[in-house]
Amino acid sequence: MQLREDARWSLLIPTSMGVRISPAAGQPVHAANQFMLQVTSAESNVGSIASCLGQPVKVLTNFVEDSPIAQIIKSDLAGRHMAYEGPEIPQGGAWGYRHQFNIADSGYGGRGARVWNDRAGEVGRILDVKDFDLERIFGSEGVKLVHMSGLVAALSPETCRFCLEIARTAEKHGAAVSFDLNYRASFWEGREAELRTAFTEIAELCTVLVGNEEDFQLALGLRGPEAGGRSLTGKIDGFKSMIAEAHERFSGVEYFTTTLREVISANEHMWGAVLWHDGGFHVAEPRPIGVLDRIGGGDATVGGILYGLLKGWDAEKCMQFGWACGALATTFLTDYAIPADEDQIWAIWNGNARIRR
Repeated sequence: MQLREDARWSLLIPTSMGVRISPAAGQPVHAANQFMLQVTSAESNVGSIASCLGQPVKVLTNFVEDSPIAQIIKSDLAGRHMAYEGPEIPQGGAWGYRHQFNIADSGYGGRGARVWNDRAGEVGRILDVKDFDLERIFGSEGVKLVHMSGLVAALSPETCRFCLEIARTAEKHGAAVSFDLNYRASFWEGREAELRTAFTEIAELCTVLVGNEEDFQLALGLRGPEAGGRSLTGKIDGFKSMIAEAHERFSGVEYFTTTLREVISANEHMWGAVLWHDGGFHVAEPRPIGVLDRIGGGDATVGGILYGLLKGWDAEKCMQFGWACGALATTFLTDYAIPADEDQIWAIWNGNARIRR
């Protein structure tokens, strides 16, 4: 993968930022009276790996003007060493715009995790390309790699155009594009033709394409795999079968990847990953990991892979690092990982949880 060496930004992330509230001490939402608030978005979760390990990362988003939630978001991004840019949108009264709320029960033991999204009035739904100087960002500043998500692209017709223009501008200026399909049926309802066309164009401009079998089928219209099943081995076989068709359709994509998960309990998962590159598959066979909070593991895996690509690592090393970043994220109460250094992540890959003094 060729990356622009003189670029100011290693990673550029368009996203809609919000906050997540979770009960303390692993309690279910309906029985809790104390909650922890944290900043969240799937896309910034991805960027957290690179930014905490020293790569310059920039977030493009909307903020609600004079909102204390917006200030919390800005402080959190700065604390993760991320730059940010975006317009301040007037709230417009009590029934106007706001940042999304995500309400999450992390689960415990035999009680599975549950997530409720409250996105009414979400300020990110009006992300507009005219509010961002893409020629400056991609041209004079320069970008190595853009990471986008289907969650943002499908929020509204405006965000769909926003993501399309970013992908087109990235190609114009020689920036690589990573796209996590993240198909959500509720986002696509009544907009199937519009979104299928947009997602297909973005995928055609991609260097890295992320998704499971369902994402590829429902977002891009590819056929289902010839092999597969509910077991993790079946899922690996199904993904391999799917990618053979996906690469034929999207020949410009250099990397296809997905994560693999089997839930033993809320606090123990079998965790795996698959990365395709240059005709070969690199597989982290599923193995057990301890889970404090499952949310964000997939995003961190993608973040680890992208970090490896930015560092110029080979595909096998990128896959290993990504797997370990995903396992690291599940040990945090936040849905993003904050790695201390590369060594911490490699210790997870090597199964070394011994104390370091």
